[in-house]
Amino acid sequence: MIDLRTLREDPDRLRASQRARGEDDTVVDTLLSLDERRRSALGSFESLRAEQKNVGKSVSKASGDERQALLDRAKDLAAQVKAAEAEAEQLGSALEAELMSVPNIVDPAAPHGGEDDYVVLDHVGTPREFDFTPRDHLELGELLGAIDMERGAKVSGSRFFFLRGAGARLQLGLLNMAMQQAVEAGFVPMITPVLVKPESMQGTGFTIAHDSEIYRLPEDDLYLVGTSEVPLAAYHADEILDGSQLPHRYAGWSSCFRREAGSYGKDTRGIIRVHQFDKVEMFSYCKPEDSAEEHQRLLAWEKQMLDKCELPYRVIDTAAGDLGMSAARKFDCEGWIPSQGRYRELTSTSNCTEFQARRLKVRFRDEDGKPRVVATLNGTLATTRWIVAILENHQQADGSVVVPKALRPFVGLDVLEPVK
Repeated sequence: MIDLRTLREDPDRLRASQRARGEDDTVVDTLLSLDERRRSALGSFESLRAEQKNVGKSVSKASGDERQALLDRAKDLAAQVKAAEAEAEQLGSALEAELMSVPNIVDPAAPHGGEDDYVVLDHVGTPREFDFTPRDHLELGELLGAIDMERGAKVSGSRFFFLRGAGARLQLGLLNMAMQQAVEAGFVPMITPVLVKPESMQGTGFTIAHDSEIYRLPEDDLYLVGTSEVPLAAYHADEILDGSQLPHRYAGWSSCFRREAGSYGKDTRGIIRVHQFDKVEMFSYCKPEDSAEEHQRLLAWEKQMLDKCELPYRVIDTAAGDLGMSAARKFDCEGWIPSQGRYRELTSTSNCTEFQARRLKVRFRDEDGKPRVVATLNGTLATTRWIVAILENHQQADGSVVVPKALRPFVGLDVLEPVK
């Protein structure tokens, strides 16, 4: 959540951020009013409680009518203290709930606008010129015996699939290569839970009461994660970290689950937009003043993986109106998809500044021993969707697919051949 001190000292910063996101900026006035009323209620409570203690001390020294008057006053004060405490708690809860609904403050460097107002920062590689009509990833996957959508739908419903044979080997090889790169860069490899408590989901920045993307198990009050960012963000909840040991970098491997609500009719063919996929996610805890540089590092590691897969891609700076709740700034790497003639998102890296850590109460002790809130960042290192780009960009006229050189040791094959 946002910092109350920042809100009080510079409310116009949040107003500008809300407008940049296309959100209502009157929430700033609501927050300031609740904060002022809460502090006033706390002041009244503390003043009344102090008087209550003084009267209590005086009762034992008084007698007669004076003692009775003090007892009557003590009784009256007890009721007032209880009421003032209840009011302060009620206003505190209202303020907390309102703060939890407000998205992170946008980095001023993020482009203004909505989904289509991103800024292209870089193009890497050139889309391939085919001397034959290229197949899409599903046709290739079926030729290779690698993707089985029909049986996935039979077993689990639409937008589920089986990866088999070369498809399973390709995904495992891709994710293993990503994990090896992460370990070489100093990340701690993690196999994370895919079911989390509501406080972990909310702490990371998901609005569980209104987010139709999230799968919930109501009987257990647990949620299936759409990314291992969630368990990794909550990993150090309620802890104070040693600032001299930062950054802490983790690479989480997990299956991910998303309803894809509102996407009916979009990308229904193949495995571009599905309900379950696997992913290796980078996650970093660092000092807030280091977060912008850390963000560039995560982006560089994503680009390194894409280069290993020999994919043409572009890097975009996401506009403020298209940022998720937790992100102050986000860069996407979009791979070229020949069958669609356009770039599609393969990786995303977000700087969430102190937003998630403040909600999850993750702090570090600085050089002076003072506890401060950490910054958190995340970034995709590889995911199932990459199979789409790899198959389509490296296909041959006979339906075979050349495995990128760096990926071959992990897949165990140089070429994926059609199944007879």
